[in-house]
Amino acid sequence: MNILKSIPAADGFRMPGEFEKHRGTMLIWPVRPGSWVGKGLEAKKTFTEIANVLSKHEEVYLLCKDEYLDEVKNIFSGNENVIPMVIDTDDAWSRDVGPTCVVNDCGDVRGIDWSFNAWGGTYDGLYASWDKDDAAALKLCDKLKLDCYDAKHFVLEGGSIHSDGEGTVIVTESCLLSPGRNPQMSKQQIEEELKKYLRAEKIIWLPRGIEGDETNEHVDNVCAFVKPGEVVLAWTDDENDIQWQPSSESLKVLMEETDARGRSFKVHKLPIPKNPVCITEEELDGLEFEEGEDTREAGERLAASYVNFYIGNEVILLPQFGDVNDKVAHKKLAELFPDREIVDIQARSIIVGGGNIHCITQQIPLG
Repeated sequence: MNILKSIPAADGFRMPGEFEKHRGTMLIWPVRPGSWVGKGLEAKKTFTEIANVLSKHEEVYLLCKDEYLDEVKNIFSGNENVIPMVIDTDDAWSRDVGPTCVVNDCGDVRGIDWSFNAWGGTYDGLYASWDKDDAAALKLCDKLKLDCYDAKHFVLEGGSIHSDGEGTVIVTESCLLSPGRNPQMSKQQIEEELKKYLRAEKIIWLPRGIEGDETNEHVDNVCAFVKPGEVVLAWTDDENDIQWQPSSESLKVLMEETDARGRSFKVHKLPIPKNPVCITEEELDGLEFEEGEDTREAGERLAASYVNFYIGNEVILLPQFGDVNDKVAHKKLAELFPDREIVDIQARSIIVGGGNIHCITQQIPLG
């Protein structure tokens, strides 16, 4: 592995769309007591299900602490497509701490190693120490023998960017302009960094994300490409719902904007759960928070969104919340992805941890 000081766009590398074929998916074994109820007992079952579904069609790189290596090997014994890797991390949010991968026309793959500061550092970060998470991207690139661009001057998480693979990247202002990330940079300077490192030609700035999203409202919870020129947008028709205003503002932007190729966006509204998903007292009792770690309150509304699905090579992993709109979201995505099987994943254990299915998965493109 080589650590590169050059710029991906200048080297002819671009960020692909998630719907493009890829080599594998990165997961991290969930054990952090402050995120996973009962030290991850239920979460591990969900992660196991996700890994088993994905590994039918691609490799799964499952990072874990050394003390959990035997446990992981035993659970996935006989599944050669699940590849355990001993890489220590602070938590299990692969999308945000893993490398953002870029590709060129020759099929070469390289990683980008951004700076990670737990979604806000000392300003409004969610835990006090994040050194292990910040080191994970480079360590994975080393194990996969991928050259990696050094972008440690710039704070960014994988969940805060969404690419169409053709030069358009969608982000939210609430996240990328948060004072806890790159306060020394203007909006224009941040945009230029994205263009240089992702080979983006146009950045679409949505004002907000999903209400209650502790990441300062990542874009992957509110809007995602299903193909170039087409997106899904988290939506509610209830004007009294707290999410109505942010989603309406995002819709206005999307309807007025064009992508890097000059196309108007086709926007598919994907409903949020009809009934708010809230953390319970019982779930809180199963969490153990460290000093300096963001804590929770019973009844707190969680950032439940069906837009936080994951696109595998042959499947769509769709979060389910035990809500009437579970079936509505399933039907809609089946229409949008007719070439992929829609696999429903009960996401309660993940959403209580503060994220969703897309947050725990990071793609490694073909190479």
